[in-house]
Amino acid sequence: MMTDLSYPMKDNTVPFWAVPIIGIIGPMIIITAIYFKRRNVYDLHHAILGLLFSVLITAVITDAIKDGVGRPRPDFFWRCFPDGKPASVIKEGHKSFPSGHTSWSFAGLGFLSWYLAGKIKVFDRRGHVVKLCIVLAPLLLAALVAVSRVDDYWHHWQDVCTGGLLGLTVASICYLQFFPLPSDENGLWPHAYFRHILEPEGENQVQPTFMSRRNSVQNVPFHGPDAVEMRSTSQALDSMETGRREQY
Repeated sequence: MMTDLSYPMKDNTVPFWAVPIIGIIGPMIIITAIYFKRRNVYDLHHAILGLLFSVLITAVITDAIKDGVGRPRPDFFWRCFPDGKPASVIKEGHKSFPSGHTSWSFAGLGFLSWYLAGKIKVFDRRGHVVKLCIVLAPLLLAALVAVSRVDDYWHHWQDVCTGGLLGLTVASICYLQFFPLPSDENGLWPHAYFRHILEPEGENQVQPTFMSRRNSVQNVPFHGPDAVEMRSTSQALDSMETGRREQY
């Protein structure tokens, strides 16, 4: 236990300001580029909404666990000795579990992997290795961020594994909240897009049915005494309008 907390403090290979760029801005750029190609505003809206939900929910859960657990970082002893270290440095040394860099990265890039899997139909059973590589590329980048946290002695390996699992789980839930499974027949677009397509069809089916019934009622021919009475009444009204009176 003592040796696990005695590593020297190093600078971050991936600084904190780079995490939002990797986990949020980067996926947003790719989603926007796909929008300009496909021109589906429903897809753009729900993709960005799901991405933000994924990252923000992961951030809240991660910070809550960090403050609740308070596990020391591998460089914790360096933060305490020699004397004179700021209190903020020592306080930051108690936030090892789970890794925030890792959970944020897997939340944003994990959502992007789900999104790309649906767009390029990676599960179409045609065996295209290139499609699989495209889907795994964001996860590989997130894994590199996780490895850097262990290499910099800012986290234990358990911290990054838990952070990656947390971020990927939240990303999966958020994606499936807005999109079908990528292997689904309708996995290309969000649920709202298909609801938008089906609702007007239902309305259009009701309106022609009503109009056809109305026209059929108007065009029904009359037979029998009622028809004779209606024709005679019509003739009488025509005579009154033209100023003529019938002689009986």
